[in-house]
Amino acid sequence: MQELHDAPLAPLTTFRLGGPATRLITATTDDEVIAAVREADETGTPLLLIGGGSNLVIGDKGFEGTALVIATKGFFLDGTTLELAAGEIWTDAVARTVEAGLAGIECLAGIPGSAGATPIQNVGAYGQEVSSTITEVVAYDRRTGDTVTLASEDCAFSYRHSRFKSDPERYVVLRVRFCLEDADGFSAPLRYAETARALGVEAGDRVPLAQARETVLKLRAGKGMVLDPEDHDTWSAGSFFTNPILTDTDFATFRARVRERLGDGVEPPAYPAADGHTKTSAAWLIDKAGFTKGYGAGPARISTKHTLALTNRGSATTEDLLALAREVVTGVREAFGITLVNEPVTVGVSL
Repeated sequence: MQELHDAPLAPLTTFRLGGPATRLITATTDDEVIAAVREADETGTPLLLIGGGSNLVIGDKGFEGTALVIATKGFFLDGTTLELAAGEIWTDAVARTVEAGLAGIECLAGIPGSAGATPIQNVGAYGQEVSSTITEVVAYDRRTGDTVTLASEDCAFSYRHSRFKSDPERYVVLRVRFCLEDADGFSAPLRYAETARALGVEAGDRVPLAQARETVLKLRAGKGMVLDPEDHDTWSAGSFFTNPILTDTDFATFRARVRERLGDGVEPPAYPAADGHTKTSAAWLIDKAGFTKGYGAGPARISTKHTLALTNRGSATTEDLLALAREVVTGVREAFGITLVNEPVTVGVSL
């Protein structure tokens, strides 16, 4: 287990932002992870867990406490059952399942970060969410000091949310188990219209697994959503805001605001959501509120490829990023009466 002091955290995040940690530990086994967590809890030391760093906004002052990098490895495939150690690189794991001819997570290709973060956020994209294939999550319970196995139905999965996210101080994910599908080399039925269009098929169709994965990677790259050190549009956390989910009353009010601002013929994006609610597009809201691709004059700007990504152009500070985020939130609220919610986890700062 590697230990450093006054260690920079910015290189461990995809934003490349944030100050140092008082202490930085890198754990490569489950036992090391548990030992580091227990030590922090027993001594009352603040603890920051870091996987791939793709969902973190760390303050410029850094983190006063122990930052724990979970770098465990383990890819275990038995038939259609997959177990991943929390530190496995997610996009590499997806590629290996495609090579093995198994469907279920192929449209989640190119998403940065580690496997252990996927159930926390209920990671999803292009018509798939990990909650559809996760069967169990093995975690260390900081409240009881035990290692526990939570069935999927006990994880309280919802849109970009889970039991782990609602109680972030309790569980440390160690392993994630999935049940995939052997569809004779074909993908799961395509659920996302953009993916189907790009492949020249209908929603609900299946295509060869490798073709589905490559198409998603191309779509993501076109939006700056595949990591590239040379492309500042990828110095981001991907989507910075979640898509708003509205009640019927709130959606009707929103629709009226849209027509008032943009004209009677304009209809906002609307997708069915759970419990009879309606989901709309954060990217659309941002764009229609006047924050177009490339918006900004400073070192933190909206991506030139996608309005939902806020980016570090190379010399930004976390405060630069937050100032831009606050400007966008205020502008969308004033234009449409909807308050956007940040998707990345903030450390030592807030919007």
